[in-house]
Amino acid sequence: MTDCEGQNEEPGEVALTVPEEVLDSNCVSEDQERPYRYLAPVVWHCLKQTTRPRNWCLQVTNTEWFDNVSILMVLLNCVTLGMYKPCEEMNITLEDVFFVFFVMEMLIKMVALGIFGYEGSYFSNNWNKFDFFINLEKLLEYFLASLGIRLRVGQALRPMRLIGRITSMRGLVSVLLDTVPMLTNVLLLYLFVIHIFSVVGVQLWAGQLLNRCFLGEDIPAMYNVSLSPYYMSTYGENVPFICSPDDKNGMVHCHDVPPYKKGGETCSLAAPHHVSAPNELVPTGAGASANTCVNWNLYYNVCRAGDHNPHLGAINFDHIAYAWIAIFQVVTMEGWMEIMFYFMDAYSPWSFIFFVFVTLMGSFIMMNVYAVVIATQFSESMERRTGKPLADAVSITKLCDKLTCWLRKISRRYNRHRNKVQPNGSSSLNTSSLAQAWIPIKNTAERTVNSNLFDRGIMFTVVLCILTMVVEHNGQPEEMTQVLQISNIIFTIVFVLEMVLKLVALTWKYFTDRNNLFDFVIVIISLWEIIAKADGRLSVLRAFRLLRFVKLVHFFPYLKKQLQVLNMAVEGAAPLGGLLLFVIFIFSVLGMQLFGCKLNIKTPCGDIVPDQKNFDTLLWSMVTVFELLTQDDWNLVLYNTMAATSPWAALYFIAVIVFGKSVLLNVLVGIVVDSFQAKRSSDSDQIDPCGSASSSPNNLASSQRDNKKNDHSSHNQDSTVSHPGPSRSPAINSAPEEDSAPLDANEDNKPLNLTQKVRRWCKEHEEWSFYILSPLNRFRIFWRRVISHKMFDHMILLFILLNCVTIVLERPGIDSKSMERWMLDLSNYVFSAVFLVEMLVKVLALGLIFGKESYCRSSWNIMDGLLVILSLVHILVTFVSTVDSHMLGILKMLRLLRILRPLRVIEQVPKLKLAVEALMASVKPIRNILLICFAFFFFYGILGLQLFKGKFYYCVGADIRNITNKTDCLSANYHWIRKEYNFDNLLQALMTLFVMFSKDGWMNIMYDGLDAVGVDQQPVRNHNEWMLLYFISFMIISFLLLDMFIGVMVETFHHCQQNQKRRDRELLEEGGKVQCNNMCVPEPAQMPYYTHYSTIRRAIHSLCTSNFLDLFMIVIIVISVAVMAIQHYNQPPYIEKITEYSFYVCTIILIIEVLLKLVAFGIWRFIKISWNLLDVAVLTVSIISIVLHKMNMADTVPINPSILRVCRVLRLAQVLKVKKLRILLKTIMKTLSQVGNICLLFTFFFFIYAAVGVELYGKLECNDDRPCLGLRPEANFRHFGVALLTLYGVCTGDNWSVVLKDAMRECHPGDHGCISYLSWVSPLYLISFVVMAQFVLVNLVVATIMQALEDTNKEEGMHEEARLSPGESDRPSASHVNAEGSSET
Repeated sequence: MTDCEGQNEEPGEVALTVPEEVLDSNCVSEDQERPYRYLAPVVWHCLKQTTRPRNWCLQVTNTEWFDNVSILMVLLNCVTLGMYKPCEEMNITLEDVFFVFFVMEMLIKMVALGIFGYEGSYFSNNWNKFDFFINLEKLLEYFLASLGIRLRVGQALRPMRLIGRITSMRGLVSVLLDTVPMLTNVLLLYLFVIHIFSVVGVQLWAGQLLNRCFLGEDIPAMYNVSLSPYYMSTYGENVPFICSPDDKNGMVHCHDVPPYKKGGETCSLAAPHHVSAPNELVPTGAGASANTCVNWNLYYNVCRAGDHNPHLGAINFDHIAYAWIAIFQVVTMEGWMEIMFYFMDAYSPWSFIFFVFVTLMGSFIMMNVYAVVIATQFSESMERRTGKPLADAVSITKLCDKLTCWLRKISRRYNRHRNKVQPNGSSSLNTSSLAQAWIPIKNTAERTVNSNLFDRGIMFTVVLCILTMVVEHNGQPEEMTQVLQISNIIFTIVFVLEMVLKLVALTWKYFTDRNNLFDFVIVIISLWEIIAKADGRLSVLRAFRLLRFVKLVHFFPYLKKQLQVLNMAVEGAAPLGGLLLFVIFIFSVLGMQLFGCKLNIKTPCGDIVPDQKNFDTLLWSMVTVFELLTQDDWNLVLYNTMAATSPWAALYFIAVIVFGKSVLLNVLVGIVVDSFQAKRSSDSDQIDPCGSASSSPNNLASSQRDNKKNDHSSHNQDSTVSHPGPSRSPAINSAPEEDSAPLDANEDNKPLNLTQKVRRWCKEHEEWSFYILSPLNRFRIFWRRVISHKMFDHMILLFILLNCVTIVLERPGIDSKSMERWMLDLSNYVFSAVFLVEMLVKVLALGLIFGKESYCRSSWNIMDGLLVILSLVHILVTFVSTVDSHMLGILKMLRLLRILRPLRVIEQVPKLKLAVEALMASVKPIRNILLICFAFFFFYGILGLQLFKGKFYYCVGADIRNITNKTDCLSANYHWIRKEYNFDNLLQALMTLFVMFSKDGWMNIMYDGLDAVGVDQQPVRNHNEWMLLYFISFMIISFLLLDMFIGVMVETFHHCQQNQKRRDRELLEEGGKVQCNNMCVPEPAQMPYYTHYSTIRRAIHSLCTSNFLDLFMIVIIVISVAVMAIQHYNQPPYIEKITEYSFYVCTIILIIEVLLKLVAFGIWRFIKISWNLLDVAVLTVSIISIVLHKMNMADTVPINPSILRVCRVLRLAQVLKVKKLRILLKTIMKTLSQVGNICLLFTFFFFIYAAVGVELYGKLECNDDRPCLGLRPEANFRHFGVALLTLYGVCTGDNWSVVLKDAMRECHPGDHGCISYLSWVSPLYLISFVVMAQFVLVNLVVATIMQALEDTNKEEGMHEEARLSPGESDRPSASHVNAEGSSET
C-alpha cells in the first residue's frame, strides 16, 4: 500500500439516489425476484424489481455516473443563471434542456422507487420533494409565459438542488434544520421586542420626520425671487433640515436655518417692503457695506409637515410597517445614530434614551442571545448526529497533501526505473564515478541545510527582506528606491542559493514539504520579476516571504495553541464556507431578478450612472450581498432599492441579514467555541487563565526528580529563602532569623565596615516606617487603626466620587477668569490635598517600600501615589507658568492625567475590582489573538503597500470629467487630495486595515482600491476588479479572527465561572453535614390552602389556575396590540375611536382578572406570585394613561401618555411561563443580573475615555469652511454628556471611521481649537477604544449569555427530572402547583 492510499476517502452518499444500504452486493438474496430487498417489491401495481422498465431505472439510479451527471447539470444551470444580465434581453435556450433533464431524472426515480406509499419511495425523501416542487414551479412559469406573464423569481431556487447532491452541504443543512425549533422561539421573542419598540415609535413620532421650515409669506411672489417652498440645504434631501415645532422641545428650530449665501458671501440684510426691480440692491447703512444681499432664509420661519421623509421616504414612524424597518435598522446598529439625531432635532434631545435602550436590549442582549442559541444548538446537533466534523470539506491542506503524495509516487517510480535500467557496461562505471563524486557534495549540502546556523541565517535574511518592504513608502527618494531594488536582487539570490542547496540535499524529497513548495513558488516568481523587469502585479507576491515567520511559533507555546485552535476552526468551517458561498449565490441571482438595472445615482455633474452597490451582474450582485452580510452601509442600499422598486424590497434585505448574518455567520461562532473546547479537552498541560495552573505529567515528573534530588537540603532552603509579599506570616519571617543565627555566629564576630553595619541595621529595622517608627509605636498604631476603619474607606470613596463630578464638569471652553473656573481649580487643590494626606497617612502606618505590608507592596497604592505626585506636579507647573508660557503643553498633558483619578474607584468597589481582575485573566489569550491579528494586518499591509502605494489620490473641482492625472488637476486650479485611509506607508496601511477589520466603512475603502489607476493618476470607476480578491479575502479572514475574540472570552469566562463554583462548593461542603441533618427531617404533610374555600370561591380559584384564563387574556392582549398597530399618521377619526374604546375594554377585563385572582388567592398569596405583580403594574399604568388622557394633560407631563398604553404588551410575557420561551426569558434575566460587573466596567471605561475626549476635542469646530462628517451638534466632545453619547455610537460601530476622519484632520492657519498632535493621537485614542469596547467588553457580554444559557438548561433539566419523579404525584392538585409555582419564574 502506498502512502497515499490511506488518504483516499469513500465517496459520500447522494441524497437523490437509493441509499447504499439498499444495495447489498455481497449478499445474495434468497428471493431472486427482489435484488433490492430494501425497496418495495412492486410499484405502480404492476412493476416488479425485475420488470424491464423498472430494472433499467434502478440500474441507472444506482450508477455513479448518473449522480455525477446530475451534479454537473446543476452546476451548468448555476452557470447559466450567473450569465443572466438584467440590462440585456437574453434568452438562454439551455433552460429548456435543464428542465427536460430534471423531469427525466424525476420520472426515472419515480419508476424505480415508486411515487409514495412504498418503502423507500420517491416522496419519502425530502430532497426529492424539493426537486418535484422546483419542477412544478418551472411548469407554472411556462404556463404564465403563455399568458404573457414573466415570472423569473423562481430561478433563484433552482441552484438549491445542489444541496441534496453534496454530502457535506446536505449534512450541514440537516444540522441547521435541527436548530429550527429553538430558533423559532428566539425569533418570536425577537419579533416581540421589535414590535413593542415599533408601537412605541409610532405613538411618539408619527409624522415628526416630515417637518420642514416653510416660508411664512409668499416671498417669491412678493419680491419676484426664485425660492423653494421649504428650506433645503446644499445637499438637498440627502441631508434634510428637520425642524421642531414651537410646541416641541427639539434641538433644531426654524430660527436655526443658516444664512442665505450668494456667490460665496453670507447675506444678512432683511428684505425691503418693496423694490422697483427684481434684483435691485437695497441701500445699506453704515457698517453694512460688507453684506449687500438679502438673507432670504430668514423667512423660512414656519415649521410644519411636508411631503417627504428622509432617505427617499424609507425612514419614518408614520405606521407600523415603516416602524418595523426603522427599528430593525437600529437593531443592526448601522445608521441608527442618524435616525436618532433626526428625532433629537424634531422632538426632544431626550429621544436618545429610546434608541440607546433599543440598541441595548435589541442588539447587545437579544441579538447576542440569538447568536448564542444558534452556536450552542448547532454544536449540540453536531454532537448528536456525528460527534465529529462534517466530511467532504475541501481545504488547501488536503490539496497540498495530494500534491506531495503525487510527488512521492513520482520519486519512487523514478528510483525504481533507474535501478531497473542500470546497465553493467562502461556507462555504469561512468555513472558510479559520477555518483562517487556527487555523494560528498550531497553530504555537504545536507549538513549545511540541517545546521542551525543555516536556519538562523535564512530567518535573518527574511527579517532584512521584510524590513526593506516596511520602509518603502510613497514619495521616497530615488536613491532609496535604487537601494531597495539592489537589496531585492541580493535577497532573491540568497533564496535561490537556499533552494539549490535544499534541492541538492533532498532531491525529490524537497517537494514533499509544503514549506519548500511555498518557498519554491516565491523564488520562481521573484526570478521572473527580476528577469522580466515586472514593475507591478508580481512584485506584491514578494510579501509572501514574511509567512516564513510561522516557523517562529515554536518559541511561543501560547501563541502556538491559538494558531492550532484557528486551524481547527478553519477545518471545521470549510463546509460552512461552501454553504455560505452557495447562499450568497442564490441571493445574488434573486437580487438580479428583482433589482437588476434599477439602482442608479445622479453624479454631481448631472449624469445618471449605476450605483456601485448594484445587482446588474453576478459579480457585483455577489459583492453587494456580501456587503449586506457585513452590514456595512447596507441601509444605503435599502434606501435606494426601496425608492427604485417598492417598500416590499425591505423583505429581501431582512431575509439576507437574518439568514446569512444572524444564522450562518453565528454558526461560525459555535465552530470557533467548539475548537477552543476541543483544544482544552485535548491539552493536558492547560493553564487556567484565572490563575489555577495544572501541571503536565512531564512537569510533575521533573518536579518530583528535583524534590528527590534536593530533599536533604529542602529544610535549609526553606529557612533561608524569604518570599516578600503581604501573604507572608510573622512566624515564617522569624524562623529564618532564629535558624540562621548559629550558622552566622562566626560572621557576627568579624569586624564590620560602615556599609555592612548600615545594611545590617536597615535589615533589622525593615518593618519600621521610614526606619523611625517601630511597629509598636503608638502614633503608628493609631493611624493603622484609622486606615483600617470602614469610615476611612467610605470618606475616601466620597472624595473620589466628588472628584469625578468635577472632572465631568471640566471642558476646554470655560473662561479662565470665571467663577466656575475658580471653583474647579479650588476643588482640584482640595482633592489633591486630601489624597496627599491619605497617602502620607498610609505611608506612616504601613511603611513606604520595605516591610511585608508596606505601601508600595500593593499595585493599587503605587497607582494612587503616582496620581498624587502628578497632581502636585500639575499644581506646581500651574503656579510657575504664565498664559504665553511654553509650559502650556506640559500643563495640558498633566491636566489629561488627572482623569486617571477615577482609577482609584477600582480598589474601593469590590465588584468592580473583581470584574477588572477577571478581565486581567484574559489578557494573555487576548494578547495572543492580538498578535495573530497584527501578523495578519502586517501581511496584508505590506501587500496593500505594494498594490496601492501613492494611488489613493483624487482631484476635487467643479468639473473633473476630463481630468486624468495630477498635472491636469493642478493646471485647472483644482485640488489634488489624498484620501484619509490609504496605503502610502505601513502605518497608514495598518490603520486602514483596522478600519476594514471593524467592518465600518470598509466598502468605501474597497471601492477606492478598485478605482485606483496608478501613482498621480485620477481614479477611474472599477478600473481593476481583480483587487476584489485582496479586500474580500481580508474580510473573510476577519470574520474568523473576530470570532476568535469571542472564543477567548467565552473560554476565559468559563474557567473563571468554574473556579468560582468550585470555591462555592467547598464552602458549602463545610456546613453540609448540619444542613443535611436538618433537611433529612421529613416535613409534615400540609393541607392545601383552598381546602376550606366555599363553592363559589373554589370555582373562581379553579378558573384562575387554569390555562383557559391565560389563553383568554393572551387573545385579548393580542387583539388589543393588533388594534394599536393599525394606528398611523393622519389616521381617520374612526381608527382613533376604535383604539380608544378597545383600550377601555381591555382595561376593564384586566381589572376583572385582578379582582378574580384577589378573591382566589387572597392578598398575601396574590402578592407572592410575580406574574400577578406584572398584571397590577400593567393595570396601574393603563389607569394612569386613561386619567391623563381624559384630563387633557398630554402636554403638561414630560412623557407622552399614549406610550403608557403600550405597556399592556408586557402582559403577553405570561405566555413564557407555559412555553419553551421561558428558557430564553430566564437566560435574559440571568444575563441582566450578572452584567452588573460588566456595566460597572463599561461605566468606568466610558468615563475615562469621555473625559479624555473632552480634553482633546472639546474645541474642535465644524463649520462650512471645515465641515465634519461624523461630528455634529448632537454628537461631539464639547462636554461630558454628549461625549458619552458619541462614544456609545463608536462602541456600536456606527460610522466610527468617519469620526476618526474628523478627529485626524490637520490644522490650518487660524484654527484656534485645533491641536497639532491630534493627527497621531486620534488613531491611538479611538482604535484603543474600539478594541476594548467592541472586541473585549461586548464579547464578555456574549460569554455571560452563553454561560447563562448553559446554567438555565441545566436548571430546566433538573426541574424536569424533579417533576417526573415518583414523589410528584403526591402533590394536592395541578392548580395548586400552578398557583404556588408561578412565582418561581
